[in-house]
Amino acid sequence: MALLESNNPVLKEKTFQEASQTAYGEAMTLNGTIAKMGFLLALVLAAAVFSWGKFASGFNIMPFVWGGAIGGLVIALIISFKKEWAGYLAPAYAIAEGLFLGAISAVYGSLYDGIVLQAVGLTIGVFIAMLILYRARIIRATERFKSIMFTAVAGIAIFYLIAFVLRMFNIDIPFLHEGSMLGIGFSIVVTAVAALMLIIDFDMIENGVAQGAPKYFEWYASFALLVTLVWLYLEILRLLSKLSSNK
Repeated sequence: MALLESNNPVLKEKTFQEASQTAYGEAMTLNGTIAKMGFLLALVLAAAVFSWGKFASGFNIMPFVWGGAIGGLVIALIISFKKEWAGYLAPAYAIAEGLFLGAISAVYGSLYDGIVLQAVGLTIGVFIAMLILYRARIIRATERFKSIMFTAVAGIAIFYLIAFVLRMFNIDIPFLHEGSMLGIGFSIVVTAVAALMLIIDFDMIENGVAQGAPKYFEWYASFALLVTLVWLYLEILRLLSKLSSNK
């Protein structure tokens, strides 16, 4: 997820600059992007409800967990390299992530009462707060800000990769999953980074509209913002689980 100008490979400033130079037909609009984002979120919700229902009926949800996670990753990589395919693949990504999120959320929900609704509410709240801060220009996506965020996301990505490799050898990093003070502190930092990445995403979308990116960038940008929201939700869910287990 870490990039030079943005946390998101599909929202790099260079991408919009190149697109504006080859734009044809209708141009990207903010309203169009919002509409497509709403559609993708609806797909995520529908798929999540489906996989959650399967969990409630006693169905083995591991295919949804691994299939959704791996499928979403593959689709995301394809869109990152073939942005003009976003209109076709972004809905598939939303469905894959919805199946994954629904399954994971069902597991967390079975362990911690009310945690899923709290996570959804906090994700929406953080999104709105970041949008207000961005629109009011209280937080600006300056080059220094982007550089700091790139470093932070790169560090988190490398750490998660190391943790994943160690897990393959049955070696766990305790504070990554446990509700110790260190674990809670780590999750707070990562959640804050994910939240601040929304500022960069908003800035990239605004630049895309201002530079007259082609119409398909509405799908491209909506997909990119969804990637960040999925990450934010998962980090909030992880944080809440640690807080609950620490009571």
